[in-house]
Amino acid sequence: MQALPSRAAIVATARESIARGSKSFSAASLLFDRQTRQRSWLLYAWCRACDDLADGQDHGHGMSLVEDAQARVAHIRRATNRAFAGQWVGDPAFDALRIVVAETAMPRRFADDVIAGFQLDADDWRPRSEADLYRYCYHVAGAVGCMMAVVMGVDPADETTLDRACDLGIAFQLANIARDIEEDDQVGRCYLPVEWLVEMDIPPGQHMKPPFRSRLSVLARRLADRAALHEAAARSGTPSLSLRSAWAVLAAAGIYGDIAREVARRGDHAWDHRVSTGAGAKIGWIARAFGQAVRREALYSGVPRDPSLWTRPRS
Repeated sequence: MQALPSRAAIVATARESIARGSKSFSAASLLFDRQTRQRSWLLYAWCRACDDLADGQDHGHGMSLVEDAQARVAHIRRATNRAFAGQWVGDPAFDALRIVVAETAMPRRFADDVIAGFQLDADDWRPRSEADLYRYCYHVAGAVGCMMAVVMGVDPADETTLDRACDLGIAFQLANIARDIEEDDQVGRCYLPVEWLVEMDIPPGQHMKPPFRSRLSVLARRLADRAALHEAAARSGTPSLSLRSAWAVLAAAGIYGDIAREVARRGDHAWDHRVSTGAGAKIGWIARAFGQAVRREALYSGVPRDPSLWTRPRS
């Protein structure tokens, strides 16, 4: 009988996945303690594999149209079911999730919520309102933030801290949407709410056309502004985390937040070249985030959350 891959082997594969899929998250993950770092890699591997399967990508690159979207989501759901049942799946990414589930008190509802986001894409769903946009962001990123909080040792019953983790995921996704408007358009997707496009008098499916570029940049800045609000709200949850986890979260918030800020700064030229955060900026945020983490009680405790911000659904 063939021996099953060891935990160390699956961790090593997960580390390769995050290194290839996201330099920003990879850099931030190094700030965790060893156990949390490994579990964050394992969770990332599952998220990355699911996203790649759903979007026809390779580690987040080269998104393409897929003809069997429903079948792909069904496969994700079946493999995830096996991981939560503690069964060997035979796919390193899903076996990575199996390890995370076994080692933490990971609630199944968050994984189900993430898969529901892939289902929305498979159904060719489009947001009509701003609330629809936030609901999508919750499913594909906010719920992942909640899973990461559990990986960092947050009690699944601590709804307040989970809310702040969700805020960070939503901030990341809003930045992604602003950066990837053109890339999404190339595969027939648009995550800008229909009501926003109507407000700017942009005809359906025409938002990337040159005559509408200045109007589109207004909506990109709006996404960046919303991302900044959720990023600020997320920071107020860091006093509930250990020093090293808070350091990693604050570094990731700054590094990824720069993506949305750069999209807004570029204006009409935001999609001439793909926005990314350079190595120097990452190092700068890692240094600043350590100081923020040390002073997180003074900086963020008791800071009120903007009551107008969207809040995740409770189970």
